[in-house]
This record gives sequence, C-alpha cells and structure tokens, in this order.
Amino acid sequence: MKRLMSLLVSGALLAGSAGVSLAQENSVKKTTKEVGKDTKRAAKATGKTVKRTTKKVVNKTAKETRKGAGKVEDKTKK
Repeated sequence: MKRLMSLLVSGALLAGSAGVSLAQENSVKKTTKEVGKDTKRAAKATGKTVKRTTKKVVNKTAKETRKGAGKVEDKTKK
C-alpha cells in the first residue's frame, strides 16, 4: 500500500512538473514573438527617421549649392 501511494504521489509530481514545463515553454514563445514585433516596430521607426533626415539634408545641400553657384556666376559676369 505504501509503495502504491508513493507511486501515485510520484506520478502526480511528474505530471505537474510537465505541465509547468509546458506552460513555461509557451510563455517563452510568446515573449519571443513580442520581442520580434517590438524590434520590427523600432526598425520601421528608425527607417522613417533616417529617410526624413536624409531628405532634409539633401534639400539643404541643394539650396546651398544653388546659392554658391549664383555667387560664382555673378563674379564671372563682371
């Protein structure tokens, strides 16, 4: 009887620990997916910022180039 009881208790402990293990595995998968989604959002935001900043710099450079070209043209006409 003692042996049967110890087998039942051992079996219950094993089954319980397997359930906890499975729950932890699902939690890890969920966390990994969330991290991946956060990384994707951050990459998109960074890409948009880089695009916007690059556009501003290119336009500013073009404006200054036109300004410099105008000064050179004025000097060569005289």
